[in-house]
Amino acid sequence: MPCSPSLSLVSKCTVFPDSKSTLRDLKLSVSDLPMLSCHYIQKGGLFTRPLIPFDSLLALLKQALSQALTRFPPLAGRLLTNSDDYVYLTCNDAGVDFIHANAGHVYIRDILAPVHVPDCVKEFFAFDRTVSYSGHFKPILAVQVTELADGVFIGCAVNHAVTDGTSFWNFFNTFAEECRGLKRVSKQPEFSRDSVLISPAVLKLPVGGPKVTFNADQPLRERIFSFSREAILNLKSRTNNPKSIEDDDNFLSAVEILGKHSNDTFQNNAKVTSLIENWLKNMVVSWKQQQQNAGQIKSNKETVEISSFQSLCAFLWRAVTRARKLPASKATTFRMAVNCRQRIEPKLDPYYFGNAIQSVPTYASASDVLSQDLRWCAEQLNKNVKAHDNDMVRRFVEDWESNPRCFPLGNPDGASITMGSSPRFPMYDNDFGWGRPLAVRSGRANKFDGKISAFPGREGGGSVDLEVVLAPETMTALESDLEFMQYVSS
Repeated sequence: MPCSPSLSLVSKCTVFPDSKSTLRDLKLSVSDLPMLSCHYIQKGGLFTRPLIPFDSLLALLKQALSQALTRFPPLAGRLLTNSDDYVYLTCNDAGVDFIHANAGHVYIRDILAPVHVPDCVKEFFAFDRTVSYSGHFKPILAVQVTELADGVFIGCAVNHAVTDGTSFWNFFNTFAEECRGLKRVSKQPEFSRDSVLISPAVLKLPVGGPKVTFNADQPLRERIFSFSREAILNLKSRTNNPKSIEDDDNFLSAVEILGKHSNDTFQNNAKVTSLIENWLKNMVVSWKQQQQNAGQIKSNKETVEISSFQSLCAFLWRAVTRARKLPASKATTFRMAVNCRQRIEPKLDPYYFGNAIQSVPTYASASDVLSQDLRWCAEQLNKNVKAHDNDMVRRFVEDWESNPRCFPLGNPDGASITMGSSPRFPMYDNDFGWGRPLAVRSGRANKFDGKISAFPGREGGGSVDLEVVLAPETMTALESDLEFMQYVSS
């Protein structure tokens, strides 16, 4: 049956940490504050149904959540703005929402089988389209457990002004480990507030709090595009060896056509046909040897190797730009979220709790994106990400301090792509006691035309899933793009 968006709320309660917090109030940083206008993060996992009564499962999950909150006390707190307009996260043990919902008419296949992500998935998360400023009077975190006909979905909604993806998945994996009785496996979060990210600048907010900076009601299509390890390695090779591969493909195509022509022309003269075939074979061998030698010469020179993920991003940038049918002179933007924890000096702890991300934009005209090769597009992304060092992080901080503002999320000019999340996040490492997730999905939060989220592929090994959100006509064009779709796993 089709995946209906309707589900029923069975119960709702508040879960508290099993130990009182001793953590002081945490001041929001220059990476936290801009997220006050963003929706709560909504991410979760689809699992097979465990072989225990569902009431027992709920009790187990509540206990595990209580224990996990003891290690993450800010998630059980609330936001607080003091008399000087500084926003803090007070660890007051106010608790989190725990919701049990039932969608017994929905099967796992109803979620995984459709080409586009079905609407019912959006119902698996609390705080639908709730702005993070609401953490002043709503819980920072809500966990919704949705009972399916043959499975269960565990969805978390967490305030984006409190966590980024690194912090979120560290918590989610801790929650899973507590559920299956493991202790101190995930990394202990680090709560210090003594870096350059903590600023005396004040973000002035409107009465009632900020609003999202995009149209949350815009018609959209959402699809998970899966890329196997082999496909991504192919893209990386194409990016890092563009000329030799292009020339090799063109040459071999010409040889194939010439060979077919010779067979058609001299099909009644076996001797002539044999001579031409041997000559063509020798030409191919000679050509490939030249390409191999050229590759060896090139490898001896200093060249910048483009990463697999940047190659994939460049490939997507070109494909979406092509699908949008933009004017040649139109400026396009590709934004990538960069983790600053190890870029800033002194370095932050890898498990620093909070937001430690900055958005790095790359600009290019539609003409350049489409007329230049894949290598050129990838080099533009690579240059900007590589240049985002300690000095650049501090420049971003200084720029924000000179004009404190919320993050302008969205695609106002119709020519932007925003890449979020990361294939490096341990999304499939969470096992609550009955196996790894079958899939990772997200809710309606922070979605607009051009919003992309990168997930690791479930099979691992360097595979990547891209959650792509586009205007309906752009998605249709992308799905009809043979150059793009040939790399997508069926």
